[in-house]
Amino acid sequence: MSDLKKLITQHGGYRKMLSFQVARLVYDVTVRFCDLYIDKFSRTRDQMIQAARSGVQNIAEGSMASGTSKKTELKLTNVARASLEELRLDYEDYLRQGNMVVLSFDDPIMKRFKTKKCKTVDDVREWVNQEMQIAKDSHRQTLTDTSEVKVFDSPCQSLSSSALVANGMLASINLASYLLSRQISVQAESFESEGGFTERLYRVRTSKRKQRR
Repeated sequence: MSDLKKLITQHGGYRKMLSFQVARLVYDVTVRFCDLYIDKFSRTRDQMIQAARSGVQNIAEGSMASGTSKKTELKLTNVARASLEELRLDYEDYLRQGNMVVLSFDDPIMKRFKTKKCKTVDDVREWVNQEMQIAKDSHRQTLTDTSEVKVFDSPCQSLSSSALVANGMLASINLASYLLSRQISVQAESFESEGGFTERLYRVRTSKRKQRR
């Protein structure tokens, strides 16, 4: 192994990381969500977009910085997770203040969202349209159902498109945060066992001195 490879470890490749892909989806959808549903003069709009962007950018920056600084990678990955947590609260506030329901992880709507594995804004839009159609079909069935069993008995069926998107993003943020937490654990273990750039530089210099003797 060359001295350069000993000093600068393998880094980058963040585009292949699932945490980055999910965070980027959250960012893209959040920009669209704010354009549609948040007052353009509201400070919340800018804060949501910046928090979503920070989640993406810090994952990428941390990945690139890892070649020379595991400590920086660890710090930036944690910043990404914290930014997404801030965004999570904004989505929860939007739902709570609008008297809209926050769906549980085992709700049929959320199960269908997770099964779809959205990768783009268009995928999320398609899911929302499908859920709106399911709600309409359920409502029609309820109106014509003469039995005692109600088909349309859940407030989840009457969600607006904005509430669906907000719930979808909460699920996506949960996934991204979980993945980032795992990354932080791995990065912390790596930093503890291998040290940082300074420690590697010391080992390389010590090795070279021994070779010269």
